[in-house]
Amino acid sequence: MQDKSKLLETPVRYFKGVGPKRSEILSGIGIETALDLLYYLPARYEDRSVFTKIKDLKAGEYQTVRGKIVTTGSRASKSGGRVFHAAITDDTGYIQATWFNQPYLADYLKSGSIVVFYGKVERYDRLQIVQPEYEIVKSDETDSLNMGRIVPVYRLTKDITQKYLRTLIHEAVTGYSRSLLETLPTYIVARDKLVDIKFAISNIHFPANFNNLEKAYRRIVFDEFFILQLALALKKNDLVSAPGGGLSHRLSGELTGQLVKSLPFKFTKGQEKAIADIERDMSSGRVMNRLLEGDVGSGKTVVAAYTLALTAENSFQGAVMAPTEVLARQHFIVLSEFLLPLGISVALLVGGMDPKSRAEIYAKIESGNIDVVVGTHAIIENRVRFKKLGLAVIDEQHKFGVTQRSLLKEKGDNPHILVMTATPIPRTLALTVYGDLDISVIQDQPLGRKPILTYWVEESKRAEAYSFVKEEIAKGRQAYIVCPLIDASAQSAKSKAQNVTDMYEKLKTEEFAQFRVGLLHGRMGPKEKDRIMTLFKKGAIDLLISTVVIEVGVDVPNATVMFVENAESFGLAQLHQLRGRIGRGAFESYCILFADPKTEEAAKRLKSIEETLDGFQIAETDLQIRGPGEFFGIRQHGLPEIRFGNILKDFAIMEAARHEAFDLVSRDPKLEEGRHVAMKKSLFVRFKDNINLIKVA
Repeated sequence: MQDKSKLLETPVRYFKGVGPKRSEILSGIGIETALDLLYYLPARYEDRSVFTKIKDLKAGEYQTVRGKIVTTGSRASKSGGRVFHAAITDDTGYIQATWFNQPYLADYLKSGSIVVFYGKVERYDRLQIVQPEYEIVKSDETDSLNMGRIVPVYRLTKDITQKYLRTLIHEAVTGYSRSLLETLPTYIVARDKLVDIKFAISNIHFPANFNNLEKAYRRIVFDEFFILQLALALKKNDLVSAPGGGLSHRLSGELTGQLVKSLPFKFTKGQEKAIADIERDMSSGRVMNRLLEGDVGSGKTVVAAYTLALTAENSFQGAVMAPTEVLARQHFIVLSEFLLPLGISVALLVGGMDPKSRAEIYAKIESGNIDVVVGTHAIIENRVRFKKLGLAVIDEQHKFGVTQRSLLKEKGDNPHILVMTATPIPRTLALTVYGDLDISVIQDQPLGRKPILTYWVEESKRAEAYSFVKEEIAKGRQAYIVCPLIDASAQSAKSKAQNVTDMYEKLKTEEFAQFRVGLLHGRMGPKEKDRIMTLFKKGAIDLLISTVVIEVGVDVPNATVMFVENAESFGLAQLHQLRGRIGRGAFESYCILFADPKTEEAAKRLKSIEETLDGFQIAETDLQIRGPGEFFGIRQHGLPEIRFGNILKDFAIMEAARHEAFDLVSRDPKLEEGRHVAMKKSLFVRFKDNINLIKVA
């Protein structure tokens, strides 16, 4: 007896109407077997189950109409092509359908035929449907795939039509879906009230009604989220159960105690909680994999300093990797201030260093004469060898690719991992982006910080805003002006976006001629950028004209004004990060957003940033506006592609799937029980793209 599951491996070229050429085209969109056809899920649906009488049609809406063709014809278009049209009636009125450059339709659509049209109704001189989908009704048939029902709409490629693909998938559903094996354990299907997989696949493509579609959707989405969470649960279990490699740290307080005593401030409750979490991890004998999440200015760096001191206290080395040279240098300065007085050596390793200096640092890292190395991706180069790496700190980690993060981990023998981000992660994304990490959140701000006042202003208020900036500088404060572009070469003909080069030349000779004006952007060499930031930090520059190179990590307590040009061109998270460069001292601070939004979405972003300082609330709004795919570059940052579900709309399903996945792994850590082995194999094969991503995350 043939194994039913083998039928699902039937090549698509053996399906009716495919052949070698179409088989190759279908392969380009991931369809090679019967199983691929079954899981080539609709992008959306159109309700064509209700026919609208012609007299009731409304312009501007997509509607389905059925009638008899009464006239057809064609004419030349103004562009030189041909226009074919057909008018139909259903005894309540007439409507004309029009197609461009499809003269062959004359062979199919003939007077007297009964047809169904689906498309957008428009009114010119009269009602008509332009380029509608059509189907000729041969009799009183009611089982059409394209009309008179809830119709699936698929993503297409060249030379493949919706009708053709629906027919092909219908053949797969009717002939092969019975061979699908139930992948989930029976108790999960029952506990979560899920429908059978055969029912789900049949009704996700060709639902009998909306109730069936909803049940099918929930099952398919649950499967997709379950395999993602199962992989994360397995990965987390592997990390937690990995041998400690001698990394169980003593909490002697030898250096950490000295650090706490030297600080001119007290830790906030959020910092104390994060430190307690970290100490528990690092003294447990298991590898720490923790995300330290906190809003801009919440004090993550001093928590990292404490963790590095604990590492040095136990005779291990620490590495801190930042995404930009500006941020790496900033961390080097701040961490040196914290750690050097404790006798902990700190070195900087970035791409712009001369070969001799780099070689000296390489040697000291390898010999163990450097306790903490701070740098960019230069840290993960092959020539960098640690004697005893015990802690890897990755800052703003979402700006790194998964491979870069893995390379840093491999520099040691199961080093503890502390991931930091100043970009608040909505809980909906935290379960996917960081599903394998433990999370500590610092939600409070250091004592003495004043709320930043944010204003969205229009061009007509520019002179007034400049006067305000001058007043702040006259008080001894400093200011930033941030532009989206470096110079005019990056500017399109229609764009009015400001660039730092022209802005700098204009302001230093005109509006702010009496002040010390500096320029900073990404094309500058490392030494020049470092020189400018040092001058600004020392107060030798009053006004810094910059690009978003200062977006993260820059800490100048005396700066009280953030002036953002073309603010409508920035994302919410980026605006919040820029605003976070000010308000870091005891002075009242102001964020001025110059913007002329052309879309409702851009205006919504500006209104949101103006109304709240809560980074977590801003992140939720940003996620709603942009969606998860753009919130982080999904594939770049290790988040598997969710091809069908929506982690915002379907968050309740995500939570249910996560609970079941982590519960299963807690009871069967290697998925070795008989019923789980088959599930693991079938699910991992079906979602192989997701698993490959997770393996390198």
